[in-house]
Amino acid sequence: FVSSRSCKPVTALCFNGAQPDASDRQQPAARLLLLSGPDLHRGILLQATHQEQGKAAAPDGASSVRRSGGWKLAEEAACREDVSRICPKHSWNNNLAVLECLQDRKDETEIASDCNHLLWNYKLNLTTDPKFESVAIEVCKTTISGIKECAAEERGKGYLVSCLVDHRTNISEYQCNQYITKMTSIVFSDYRLICGFMDKCKDDINKLHCGSVNTGEKVSPGLWCSCEKYGFKSDSWPFFFFKSIISSLFIYLAVKMKNCLKHIYLLLHIFPFELAYLCFPQCKDALSTRQKLIAQDYKVSYSLAKACKPDLRKYRCNMDTAMPRAREAKLSYLLLCLEAAVHRGQTVSGECQGEMLDYRRMLMEDYSLSPEIVLHCRGEIDTHCSGLHHKGRTLHCLMRVSRDKGILEGHCQKALQTLIQETDPGADYRIDRALNEACESVIQTACKHIRNGDPMILSCLMEHLYTDKMVEDCEHRLLELQYFISRDWKLDPILYKKCQNDAARICHTHGWNETSEFMPPGAVFSCLYRHAYRTEMQGRRLSRDCKTEVQRILHQRALDVKLDPELQQRCMTDLGKWCSEKTEAGQELECLQYHLDDLVSNCRDVVGNLTELESEDIQIEALLIRACEPVIQSYCHEVADNQIDTGDLMECLVANKHQKEMNEKCAVGVTHFQLIQMKDFRFSYKFKMACKEDVLKLCPNIKKKVDVVICLSTTVRNDTLQEGREQRVSMKCRKQLRVEELEMSEDIRLEPDLYESCRQDIKQHCQNVVFGNAQVIECLKENKKRLTQHCHQKVFKLQETEMMDPELDFQLMRVCKQMIRRFCSDTDAKNLLQCLKQNKNSELMDPKCKQMITKRQITQNTDYRLNPVLRKACKADIPKFCQNVLNNAKDDNELEGQVISCLKLKYADQRLSPDCESQITVILQESALDYRLDPQLQLQCTEEILRLCAEEVAAQEQTGQVEECLKINLLKISHEGCKKEILNILKESKADIFVDPVLHTACALDIKHQCAAIPPGRGRQMSCLMEALQDKRVRLQPECKKRLQDRIDMWSYAAKVAPAEGFSDLAGQVFTSPAKSYILSMLAMCVVLLFLMGLLCGRITKRVTQELKDR
Repeated sequence: FVSSRSCKPVTALCFNGAQPDASDRQQPAARLLLLSGPDLHRGILLQATHQEQGKAAAPDGASSVRRSGGWKLAEEAACREDVSRICPKHSWNNNLAVLECLQDRKDETEIASDCNHLLWNYKLNLTTDPKFESVAIEVCKTTISGIKECAAEERGKGYLVSCLVDHRTNISEYQCNQYITKMTSIVFSDYRLICGFMDKCKDDINKLHCGSVNTGEKVSPGLWCSCEKYGFKSDSWPFFFFKSIISSLFIYLAVKMKNCLKHIYLLLHIFPFELAYLCFPQCKDALSTRQKLIAQDYKVSYSLAKACKPDLRKYRCNMDTAMPRAREAKLSYLLLCLEAAVHRGQTVSGECQGEMLDYRRMLMEDYSLSPEIVLHCRGEIDTHCSGLHHKGRTLHCLMRVSRDKGILEGHCQKALQTLIQETDPGADYRIDRALNEACESVIQTACKHIRNGDPMILSCLMEHLYTDKMVEDCEHRLLELQYFISRDWKLDPILYKKCQNDAARICHTHGWNETSEFMPPGAVFSCLYRHAYRTEMQGRRLSRDCKTEVQRILHQRALDVKLDPELQQRCMTDLGKWCSEKTEAGQELECLQYHLDDLVSNCRDVVGNLTELESEDIQIEALLIRACEPVIQSYCHEVADNQIDTGDLMECLVANKHQKEMNEKCAVGVTHFQLIQMKDFRFSYKFKMACKEDVLKLCPNIKKKVDVVICLSTTVRNDTLQEGREQRVSMKCRKQLRVEELEMSEDIRLEPDLYESCRQDIKQHCQNVVFGNAQVIECLKENKKRLTQHCHQKVFKLQETEMMDPELDFQLMRVCKQMIRRFCSDTDAKNLLQCLKQNKNSELMDPKCKQMITKRQITQNTDYRLNPVLRKACKADIPKFCQNVLNNAKDDNELEGQVISCLKLKYADQRLSPDCESQITVILQESALDYRLDPQLQLQCTEEILRLCAEEVAAQEQTGQVEECLKINLLKISHEGCKKEILNILKESKADIFVDPVLHTACALDIKHQCAAIPPGRGRQMSCLMEALQDKRVRLQPECKKRLQDRIDMWSYAAKVAPAEGFSDLAGQVFTSPAKSYILSMLAMCVVLLFLMGLLCGRITKRVTQELKDR
């Protein structure tokens, strides 16, 4: 039963004016029996005394035999067989239990027609018994006092029970709620028990046995009495013969009105399609004719004209003399005029609004009442919507055709839009019956906290679109209606109420019922949202309430591009070209954003504007926010609660992208937004606001965000390198620039140039690696030697940047996050890797971080350009000693450690500058412990290491055992390149014992005792140990003595195998030799002897010459 005012289920009961007499009042009241256990599901049954049942409830025609236990339905001859066959035995003594059993039987189970009629008469007598109301008074005493409308109802006429049924959703008292619910399903299931009808038809019903408790579509012996069976004429009695199941859902009767007949007649306007199945065609045709007449002239409806006459006069709805009389009298004109008054906040009487609601619903249900739709949409109806006249389905079919296919002719589309404005279903969803029925279950679960009929119901349904609570049929009906509401901002009553002043002030709009043909669909809302996100410096802004509503609409429209008229109109071609296969929620907009550079200019502009708005308020992306709810609740709830977002929420999501709460959908959505931001720096709100002026000044005509970041970063770096020069990039921009650089390092796709250069290499070498966490970048680094030249160069440039600024090394920062906090909390960001290297061998160092540091050391040693500290320290030494290596080098390709190897040799010759020597010493010490840090050794000795030192490699102790193994097996090495590298290592070890970790460990105690006063470096401590070895008075540790003797043998072999290639090499060998003093003394003696010999020889030759002269 549906009420015309509130659409809440109600039941109207008339007692035919019967009043309880004094004797009735003195009889014991009926009692309520609450069943428990297995019978609880049966609800509450009314258990009257046997005497009362015999007097009041026995139906006409029932057996007159009185039994000691009172009259029982189960014992009546007409029903005895059916009861024993259908109902359980324990229910036979309870008349209402029997009634419930027979009413709720399965559809395929039939009962005798006499029993059917008997049951119906029992129900009729029960409902007309005044004591029926007394039970409600007893059970619902507290509820009645709390509901003013019910407390004021006149007793004895059925109004009280009807009122309780009408308000049953507000009944909190358990017993009362159960009673009213049960009575509604058992007793109020038949329209023929309501007032008026029985007064006129009781004799005919009994005569023809038309009474029936049957429900459903099947016509049984309780056949439906047709219009003419009673001889009624079309102008006398309303032709209403509903099936009980339909009447229980749809009939309404305003019991507060004295004239039941008038309101029953209104049922013919509201539910004509149910009647089409029950009445003869003449009845249906007459009804349709009357409805069409009312649509053409509202005065045909006496009740409407009477109820709204004062309001029409008050708001001058029929005072326009310039308007043709035919238009002025139209129902649509009356509705538009009075609805405009309501939307302006003016008062329209409740009675008039109730009448308007009835007729708005009528127009939405039957398209044939709107001549414009019949005229302009005839072809579309025949082609796409034939046979759907029932319950407003034709209109929704036209809406669906317009929304999904966009093939409606312009006049048809306009007629539909006009009808939506006339009926205004946005103000009350119940006007749209198809939507109401489809979404009833969703409203009862997801939107039950909202008052029935409130405009926020539609908004609530939109918020639950594409959620588990939404059902498919409701989703379709909702989107079909919203498609038209979105094309006229006035059709959203909440938006119109909050924004009408702003729209008039900023967007120059007209009144609610005034339209402009020059303003395209959605133009006003586009104007509103452009001003919603303006700052005070940018000019006129919306009021706070209006901005909130604009944000609400934007959040809802982001679910479907078809809800954005401007976007759909401008991007129709691109949607078909690029996104025809994207049918899931939100995919079309993502597709347009992905193909932004390929879109036509008009579409690109509107997609760009919408993306720019999303960057400021990511909550517009409702689907993304739903997917990211766990992360937001755990890490971003503070920024999410801010009314003004300004990009903080997305920044928080990016920062927590790899938390365990992050699910796949959220991660994909966040990454998509990051990728879209790369297309235009304006799509990153915080970056745009921080660097807008800097971009205009330093990077004009650059649009792509990645290019802007590179431009600004290069400017910052150049200004930093030029000491004393003032930074041209502002401080706030430098801070935000840092954030953007860090975000870009997380995913190779956020660096489009690198990604495009390495796309094929990724497919070949990293196809199973997941994007994000810099995993693909790390994979490319590990496969660097196998990359294509172009990709290799890009990866090298990336590594060079990361080594200069370790914070941009995402994997290093992620893996060593805790270690940085432990060891390097006070270290400058530029020196983080240097700090980690210094603490690499600490016992507290995390193994994973240590492994990552080693990887970065290996990378640094492949090329001096990847070691900023070495590059700075050896700035003068490299071109001085290694120019031949530089001449053969190629840009952006590693030198495979050739420059560092060159510097190592000069270190052994003690010819480097102090700063450079210090850095080379560190490299030598590190590579001596781990052979992998010497790229030339690893390159030349790969096969020998695997053949001769497999056990040492497998041990992975990084204590220099692999190098020691190669030194010991020097005679077994056949590869000349590898042998040369080992000889170079031996040569380097002469210069400093620290670069020979095995020897240094063996002789650590002897160095402490014998050479404590000698500073390290330049071979001084090595010479000290050699002198101690030759001094028989000094006793060295056995292990040290053995290692020293081995080194002497190795050096001797090295001198034979690799003699000095020139005087410089010879001098170097002498000065680095442990026997340097001895060699130099012997050389000095030789020089002295030569000098003396020269003197002697000179005198002899001089004397001979003189003698010759004398002759």
